[in-house]
Amino acid sequence: MPAAFLEKCQLQTLFDALRGDGYQVVGPTVSQDAIVYDEIRTVDDLPRGWTDVQEPGKYRLERREDDALFGYVVGPHSWKKYLFPPLTTVAAADRTDAGWAMSTPAAAVPRYAFVGVRACELAAIRVQDRVFLEGPYVDPIYKARREATLIVAVNCTQAAATCFCTSMNTGPRCTAGFDLALTELPAGFIVEAGSDRGTALAARLPLREAGEQDLAQADEVRERAVNDIQRRMNTDGIRDLLLGNLEHPRWNELATRCLSCTNCTMVCPTCFCTSVTEVSDLQGDHVERQRHWDSCFNLDFSYMNGGLVRNNVRSRYRQWLTHKLASWIDQFGSSGCVGCGRCITWCPVGIDLTEEVAAIRETAS
Repeated sequence: MPAAFLEKCQLQTLFDALRGDGYQVVGPTVSQDAIVYDEIRTVDDLPRGWTDVQEPGKYRLERREDDALFGYVVGPHSWKKYLFPPLTTVAAADRTDAGWAMSTPAAAVPRYAFVGVRACELAAIRVQDRVFLEGPYVDPIYKARREATLIVAVNCTQAAATCFCTSMNTGPRCTAGFDLALTELPAGFIVEAGSDRGTALAARLPLREAGEQDLAQADEVRERAVNDIQRRMNTDGIRDLLLGNLEHPRWNELATRCLSCTNCTMVCPTCFCTSVTEVSDLQGDHVERQRHWDSCFNLDFSYMNGGLVRNNVRSRYRQWLTHKLASWIDQFGSSGCVGCGRCITWCPVGIDLTEEVAAIRETAS
């Protein structure tokens, strides 16, 4: 399908079509002074006229000079929480007269339509696809949710000070992994289909052919996002750089600043560490095995055989950074970082992983 144009006043038709197909539409909205992902029903739920200002350890919303609907970058939420839920019951057991009866809960699979997915987030979903779908063990919960999800991406037309997707080759333009992709212009949206499902959806929208002026304007606003990105991370030989400098003094310096608060892993769209807990009812007759998000920054995450493997902040931060940027490549064939900058923005003390990599590279052994 060639690029088409959807008038801004017709965007609601997209939402109506998705909801008519039985999808729960999830997209950006304003809540608690942040742009977060939640269920949206109408265009009025979108963050019209809002933008985000991000710096290391800082995030705030400001009013724009226009009524752009997607005039922001990324907030504290990622799509991970919908595909890989923070809390899941994976097994249950009930006491019966004949003994314990084990069962696997058959939870209903939600049909999500994600609206507003950015290029770095598409890359993050691809990373998690490799983790949960393409290895020797397939996660059935992730697989079912992923297959039932439709993605409407939005190309970035601006960047935050913490963005570095160009260094990771993940954006800012959406190139794959979506059903539809939108580029917001003042009067409407350039619409591109990325799948047969997206083409079929587009055929039901009141589109017109995109003119040369529309396409040129779309190229201009997308290029603006590229030019906005000033943060860089040199990834040349980064695996060997980090794994070859495990005793670098920078790790000690980092430990004096890192709070081990887990913020970076909680906002990261690719982190997947979990723990499993057995939870019983008050009578002890029903027990559930619950999988929940965890973090390698938590002290007891590395507990095994009566002791802690990583019992100080230095070792935990080193584990996170070297896994994300180095050993992840050995495991999954790609970096675990997509350059979204969330870990920089939401770190309470403003630790910047691009700065840390540069510092190690500068004085590497």
